Amino acid sequence: MPSVMKTLFLNPPSFEKFDGGAGSRWPATREIESYWYPVWLSYPAGMLPGSRLLDAPPRHMTPTEVIQIAKDYEFLVLFTSTVGFYSDLKILRSIKELNPGIKVAFVGPQVQIKPAESLMASSDIDFVVRGEFDHAVVEYAQGMPVSQIQNVSYVQGGKVIHNPSRPALQTAELDALPFATDVYQHNLRIEDYNVPFLLHPFVSFYTSRGCPALCTFCLWPQTLSGHAWRTRSVENVAREFRQAHEMFPQAKEFFFDDDTFNIRKDRVLALCKEFQPVGFRWSCTSRVHGDYETLSAMADAGCRLLIVGFESGDAQILKNIKKGQTLEMGRTFVKNCKKVGIHVHGDFIVGLPGETKETIEKTIDFAKELDCETIQVSLAHAYPGTELYDRGMREGFLAGEAITDAGGHQLPHLEYPGLSKEYMVEAVNRFYDSYYFRPKVAWRIVREALWDGHERKRLFHEAMDFLKLRADRKKVARETGVDKKALVTIPALPARTEVSGSQEA
Repeated sequence: MPSVMKTLFLNPPSFEKFDGGAGSRWPATREIESYWYPVWLSYPAGMLPGSRLLDAPPRHMTPTEVIQIAKDYEFLVLFTSTVGFYSDLKILRSIKELNPGIKVAFVGPQVQIKPAESLMASSDIDFVVRGEFDHAVVEYAQGMPVSQIQNVSYVQGGKVIHNPSRPALQTAELDALPFATDVYQHNLRIEDYNVPFLLHPFVSFYTSRGCPALCTFCLWPQTLSGHAWRTRSVENVAREFRQAHEMFPQAKEFFFDDDTFNIRKDRVLALCKEFQPVGFRWSCTSRVHGDYETLSAMADAGCRLLIVGFESGDAQILKNIKKGQTLEMGRTFVKNCKKVGIHVHGDFIVGLPGETKETIEKTIDFAKELDCETIQVSLAHAYPGTELYDRGMREGFLAGEAITDAGGHQLPHLEYPGLSKEYMVEAVNRFYDSYYFRPKVAWRIVREALWDGHERKRLFHEAMDFLKLRADRKKVARETGVDKKALVTIPALPARTEVSGSQEA
């Protein structure tokens, strides 16, 4: 084995326009086309000279194009998802037919949740990595035997071997990783990445990993990143911020894609002190725990927008999902954001445990009361590996195993007594309509686009996608469970004998 294998890091084209697991906490084909950066793959790619990070979906690359590229590599690291797993296996089979000698590692929450089942689904997978995979795949590419690599699972003699787990990376180790933005510069085009509520083009990267919040539906803290909050040093983040500002002069803002950016006040204030002299806009994820002083400092340092999960307007539902916040906290937080001039993109979910027709109306009213600049309304989705999924299986409100259609679009798959899938789909439509078709909200959005020709063009295309989405939602609900060939089900793979600990391959 060579000292460093020629390695391809791949976010695969599981479906057309699919925002896959390498960058998205909610892997699916979006109704309004958007893509997050494949940040997780960027770190090991930056540690291996001669490697390539290939993010196929935003480049609209076909499986055939990807397969042709993969024929020139010795090692493939593929970030898969629950939604795209079987599609990714088909692509892998074609890659192996063209390049039989290539070694393959699958990474991502799906193989972390079900390492044995994933391995036994295809002999084309040489090993999977459970959890953080930065160093595991680099060590393999550098020649370390698979039997000696922590976090790895593989098959030997018909049995699945689980090597010991690797401790989560801490501050010094996170600081030692390459900058994601360095890898972007050599492998990606930032113009390919679009998220409706962020300025275009934007650049995103992480300042921390993990989230101590216990939200039952959130995938990454329960799988890939963990609940232990681990931070990069303030100096390290500030250095990447300054460097990226020079590296991408066409960028209109940066986005900190942490699970939650504003967990600790003193760190936020220290980062703001470093960002302020640069004089550049940025946005981030946020919980409603930030106080006025923190928000004011963020605004002074260039913060433009916060993505905030309010989820529900019903206090009991917030308790049911272990959200760790109250309705009044949300009200106070948004009022403070308006005072300091920070926009809020509010996330809401229809169909969480405890949902009724009455609680849906309370959430719609709550959203109108908050009056965030933009909102996103999602149907509750229970991904394997989350507490919500386990509860749904236990209590029987998972209405079926179909989680997407054949194009990777999410389907309603939770159902409660007196609250059908069809009703919840229609409620999402009505939620959007009653919120955005208020004159003051429509004017607010149009007013901001009037002075920016690029934003006007983007707004028009997104509006067309949105109107098409409204027409499609009823059809999606009606067809759930009808055309079985057009559905993607949660992989339910046969269990095999498993052995803990390392054995020589």
